[in-house]
Parts: sequence; structure tokens; C-alpha cells
Amino acid sequence: MMLNEIMTIGHSTHQLPDFLKLLRRGDITAVADVRSVPASRFTPQFNRRPLEIGLREAGIKYVFLGEELGARAKDATCYVNGRVQYARLAQRLEFVRGIERLENGAGSERIAIMCSESEPLNCHRTVLVARVLSDHGITINHIHADGRIESHASAMRRLMDKFGLAQDELFRTLGERLNDALNRQESEIAYVGDDSYSARMVDV
Repeated sequence: MMLNEIMTIGHSTHQLPDFLKLLRRGDITAVADVRSVPASRFTPQFNRRPLEIGLREAGIKYVFLGEELGARAKDATCYVNGRVQYARLAQRLEFVRGIERLENGAGSERIAIMCSESEPLNCHRTVLVARVLSDHGITINHIHADGRIESHASAMRRLMDKFGLAQDELFRTLGERLNDALNRQESEIAYVGDDSYSARMVDV
């Protein structure tokens, strides 16, 4: 087992046995659920309770970190015009503590950060959570629906390709272009409430 390495995975529409096979292929010993709402109408096998039971029966630990690392903060200051801002989420004390829990856990467990999206680039587990972990020096790899394991560096190259940012530029570094790509992807996938979401949150 490689310590200080964390995987990511999306449950997508898998049946639980197939999902467990993917976890075993990645030698996963613990799943960290970062969904803000750990339930699905369309894939009830991944509702929090049945998932937790199924993982436990397979000898895999489960922890819910949706309160700390979910993409739908209850804090109204994390929204601009109803859209969540990842940079603001990352500054929340709860988020920082959630990241610390993952980093500490990676010293003894092979963890998979789990959300719902099949494609890593379409999920905050990659664009937000893995981004922060990678900046902290944690090795990140992504488990795809077909069992393929992709390095975070490869995923970031795909993201830069998507926005035409993979080629060298005269006045911007690789890091600056990558940040640009991540920010553009965030604008496409970040959670959006209704128009009055932020205002209502302030009033609550």
C-alpha cells in the first residue's frame, strides 16, 4: 500500500457488486463520501445507509464527509448570484478539517473519495477536493467506470486540452494555465441554487 495516496471514484449507475469490484481493483480499504446529500432517487443502492452496510459487509470502511467537503454549502457567503464558489468553500473551517481528516486517514488506509459523477472532471471531488489535496502534496488517482485508473496529472492534461490550454504560452506558466482550466470547469459544474438562494440562506 502506498501511503499518502488518495483515489477518487464516482458511483454513477453501477450496481453495488460492480462498484465493489472497482474498489477492490484499486485496493481500496475506506470510502469517504463527499456528496452533500448522500441519497439518490435513481440509484438507491448508493443511499447512505445501504451503501454503508454493503461496504462494511465487503470489509471496506465508510465515512460521510459531505458536511465538510460537499459541494453545496449551507453558508450563504459561499455563493455569488446563487452559484457556489469553490475558493470560498475551501476557506471554510469545516472544509479545512475535512481535508485534514483525509490526509491523516491516508497514512493508514487506501481511501477513495466518492461522489456521484462517473467522469472525474465533471465532479467537485476532482475540481475542488483533489485540487487542494494535490496542492498539499497528496498523490491523487482516479478510478474510472471501466476500472481504468488515471493519474491526476493525466486528468489535468485532459482538462487543459478541453479548453485549449495545453500548449505552452509566452506569458503564462503551466500552473497559471491549469488554474485557468480548473476555474473554467468550476463555472460549468458548480452547484447553482435558485435565484434567491443566497438571500434565503442569509435570512435563515
